Amino acid sequence: MMAFELPKLGYAYDALEPTIDAKTMEIHHTKHHQAYIDNLNKAIEGTDLEGKSIEEICKTGTDKPAVRNNGGGHFNHTLFWEILTPGGSKEPVGNVKAALEAYGGFEKFKTEFAEAAKTRFGSGWAWLCKREDGAVAVCSTPNQDNPLMPVVDVQETPILGLDVWEHAYYLNYQNRRPDYVSAFFELINWDKVEENYNR
Repeated sequence: MMAFELPKLGYAYDALEPTIDAKTMEIHHTKHHQAYIDNLNKAIEGTDLEGKSIEEICKTGTDKPAVRNNGGGHFNHTLFWEILTPGGSKEPVGNVKAALEAYGGFEKFKTEFAEAAKTRFGSGWAWLCKREDGAVAVCSTPNQDNPLMPVVDVQETPILGLDVWEHAYYLNYQNRRPDYVSAFFELINWDKVEENYNR
């Protein structure tokens, strides 16, 4: 069976500066994400989860802590890298734009998403998710949990996520998580979020 591998980024480590510095990106990608992948591969080796997609693993493997933590770490970071782009694309597009308008508007989303990210105690993630009926929802999860997992409060399909573990921002922002969260909106690749929604 093919083991999970570290995905390549679609941009250089310094491409998101000054919002996210190159050193943070390099450490985050090559050390933190790689460790989740290495530990996930060990945890699923020889089990019925071997050979399954990362989405299937998140949905079915959460009774095993090593799979829950490291599978979530791999899925979450892969999504995170993909929805970042140098300079950002500023505004939602297509079906995501329409869903956010139905939600109450882009500004309401930004306010509620930022609040979810800023108030997540300790380490975790903030999410924009697609519900089965096509509506969108904002939520947050602790640690490396995500909305695909049956153990979380809001079970939906994540289409955008923000890492609020300190390793994601501490070199540049120290304890100023709200500044990091605000700056994140400058880097969102809304074309990719739209692709996630439509998939």
